[in-house]
Amino acid sequence: MLNRISIDGYFASLNENTFGMDWFVQDPEVDIAVRSGGGTLDTLILGGHTYRGFERNWVPILHDPRAPKEWKAVAEELTAMTKIVFSSEQKEITWANTRRFNGSVVEVSQRLKEEEGSDILIMGSGTIVRQLAAEGLIDEYVFILTPVVAGQGKPLFEHVYEFGLTLTETKAFASGNVLLRYQLKQG
Repeated sequence: MLNRISIDGYFASLNENTFGMDWFVQDPEVDIAVRSGGGTLDTLILGGHTYRGFERNWVPILHDPRAPKEWKAVAEELTAMTKIVFSSEQKEITWANTRRFNGSVVEVSQRLKEEEGSDILIMGSGTIVRQLAAEGLIDEYVFILTPVVAGQGKPLFEHVYEFGLTLTETKAFASGNVLLRYQLKQG
């Protein structure tokens, strides 16, 4: 799981015009550090809302010759990944390598985890994070702590029971962002 969070624990603002990302402090160095964390990520799990925002923001960058090379690299990486979208509302899927499911997030995620292969990534998708966290199905939590007190927004862990994490990495950046990497505590 990878999410940016504000100091006060929100993973997105309430501003739909910016897809909830208006307080994010972008930093290419953070993106590089996140990608160098190990593992081969080839599957991305998204909720319908997150999928629509990602598609709206990343697909145009693929075809924009003026897009910064760092953003283009992210757009290419996301496009190449198999994207699993959980949505009963999202009928039209146009982004390459995307499959839609209208079933149990927990059951499909358990099945994906049992398959041989690479790691699975969840970005945004607060409802999915909460469901999978409640079942202990997220092995690693990666947070980009953003130097902002948002005051309001979408909380990531609303209505989730307590569970323990073990800190495995911290890295601070000149932008004020802090990368925090945790493993799910076993037992």
